[in-house]
Amino acid sequence: MAESRRRLRSSTVVLGGMGVLAAALTSCGSDPDRRCVDRDSYDYINGYKIVADKNCTSSGTTSSGSRGKGGKSRANADWYYDADVSNGYADYGTFSRSEAVDRGGFGCSGSGSSGG
Repeated sequence: MAESRRRLRSSTVVLGGMGVLAAALTSCGSDPDRRCVDRDSYDYINGYKIVADKNCTSSGTTSSGSRGKGGKSRANADWYYDADVSNGYADYGTFSRSEAVDRGGFGCSGSGSSGG
């Protein structure tokens, strides 16, 4: 009977340790959470208004006044990382992807450098 309890405890420790390791590895390797926001829409209370992802380019900012399909003016949109999101607005984040990555997760080093 004591042997089965010991086996159960050690397997729980192993499984718990694996979960912590998996969380540490995925938090370091994953991209930071990002939202496409209109830089010109900042509201002191709410933050930046979230707009459709198609308004942001993968590399960064779309120029202010650029024209989309049908000649409609698009927002001055950019990716906003690691923000608190509420009611269609994002706040307390950063426009710098590298800064968002450096914030890291559990077990991440702050260097952000890679070999090569």
